[in-house]
Amino acid sequence: MRVHLVDGTYELFRHHFGLPAHVRAKGSRTAATRGVLGSVLALIEEGATHVGVATDHVIESFRNRLWSGYKNGAGVAEDLLAQFPLVEEALEAMGVRVWAMVDLEADDALASAAAVAAEDAAVEQVVICTPDKDLAQCVVGERVVQLDRRRKVVSGEAGVLDRFGVLPSSIPDWLALVGDSADGFPGLTGWGARSAATVLRRYHHLEGIPRLADRWDVDVRGARQLANTLATDWEQALAFRALATLVVDRNLLTGVNELLWAGPAPGFDELCRRLDAPHLADRAAALARSL
Repeated sequence: MRVHLVDGTYELFRHHFGLPAHVRAKGSRTAATRGVLGSVLALIEEGATHVGVATDHVIESFRNRLWSGYKNGAGVAEDLLAQFPLVEEALEAMGVRVWAMVDLEADDALASAAAVAAEDAAVEQVVICTPDKDLAQCVVGERVVQLDRRRKVVSGEAGVLDRFGVLPSSIPDWLALVGDSADGFPGLTGWGARSAATVLRRYHHLEGIPRLADRWDVDVRGARQLANTLATDWEQALAFRALATLVVDRNLLTGVNELLWAGPAPGFDELCRRLDAPHLADRAAALARSL
């Protein structure tokens, strides 16, 4: 079997910003939710049998206590924020396992479920459905892969190496040096994607990088300044890596059988009527009959 793990927060944002500008301007409290439901149904229609969706029920997490500039709900449209509990309710009514995260983040839930599923011998492959670069650290060979459904690109270990220039295990270190504007931390001054990739491809983790540039056996422009910056901002680099490192909590999933989709709950029809989307109920019912 294949296990599909979906980044519900990304999907909600994707479907919200995929709306025509005039629709967003007027506000819509259900359109993105309808989009997410349709997207997950499409995944099941394409053959997915075991599906879990993670959402950020609360955008702030424990990481906000570690770094004051970490991402929060500021600037997020009210009509989009209002749909987080709605999409969770709707997905559960559709019969999909949902992790609505509060102190941890949706990314942590995806990493946790991926770790549990990958340990199950009955699982052929774990597919993490998100383009989010944080999740690249979870990739394991071709057993745990990332799927960018919009671009239809699957990335295993070779794909991560091609995209970032480092192996999956080095992604938190790479983000610590480069920063992540989406998550609100800047990285270290002077370090860019290419220099970080070159150094970490050789030394793998921050602790492995020689403190003196004269001891580096890789060719990097401005190596001396980069080494000095890393030495000066060492504690900050470690803090940024902590922000970028996903937390695995195996209590979130006891086994992959919890993810088996067996059809919608009885109240799904009524919820779809509330969303003005009876077609979604029809699609889910048709899928359930085919099981």
